[in-house]
Amino acid sequence: MDLQNLLDDIVGDIQPFLGQGAAADYIPGLATVDTSQFGIAVATRGGEVYASGDATVPFSIQSISKVFTLALVLAGDDDSVWKRVFREPSGNPFNSLVQLEHEDGIPRNPFINAGALVVTDRLLSLTDGSAAEAVRSFMRDESGNPGIDSDAEVAASEARNSHRNASLAHFLASYGNLENPVDEVLDAYIAQCALAMSCTDLALAARFLATNGRRADGTAFLPASQTKRINAVMLTCGTYDAAGEFAYRVGLPGKSGVGGGVIAVVPNNCTICVWSPALDRSGNSVAGVAALDAFTTRSGWSIF
Repeated sequence: MDLQNLLDDIVGDIQPFLGQGAAADYIPGLATVDTSQFGIAVATRGGEVYASGDATVPFSIQSISKVFTLALVLAGDDDSVWKRVFREPSGNPFNSLVQLEHEDGIPRNPFINAGALVVTDRLLSLTDGSAAEAVRSFMRDESGNPGIDSDAEVAASEARNSHRNASLAHFLASYGNLENPVDEVLDAYIAQCALAMSCTDLALAARFLATNGRRADGTAFLPASQTKRINAVMLTCGTYDAAGEFAYRVGLPGKSGVGGGVIAVVPNNCTICVWSPALDRSGNSVAGVAALDAFTTRSGWSIF
């Protein structure tokens, strides 16, 4: 398959979708991003990279960071985190408090905000308070881009508007499901969500999910069984309360972020990252999901 031609064709075909939806205005640092932008990148199992459109433009990865935080926790702590967070779809918005109260402070999955706060808390304990630095270092090493860092403006904007996440964190703490102070957990969570990366960076950084847990240098990061399980949770829980629709249209494990990015995995083959800032009501990129739909339809690469 000529991947470069396929990506170039998708960039052309996706133009009518650009601007459909709206940028994430509840984080002021994201509200003014140009919604006409679109990028796509593919990193193969062997390390080849194909890219088109605005694939080298950095954007705020937001909830995509949750995949990497979970992977680092599983690499350092095996399965113990699953005693503190479930692995089931939520069916509710990513920042909902409702299920957390009904289920005694155990979040439904690690990709909603409450679950991600628990996973971040565990990474803080495993890294002696350096959770955000651990995520950033992993991203730099796997992407080969030493300049990756948090966007200070976005991070400050999130910190000023983090009342819902603070409520979730205090609620978790009230049930004894945080090991570290709430403020430290929130700071680490915001810093990793505010990382600025391009489609190319993210496709490369996520490649361990397509290589049975091998890092870019060939060393083992996760067992194949753990990598399979991360991909499974991405498929069922990775796109907020639209995971069923994403699986139906795209047919791959995926994780979205309200910065407009989406990563997807073709196991044992490649990773894909798309980005376009305008979101649907569930917080997923309209053009990005359409592009992934086109990619799997035209390539025939799907887990189904």
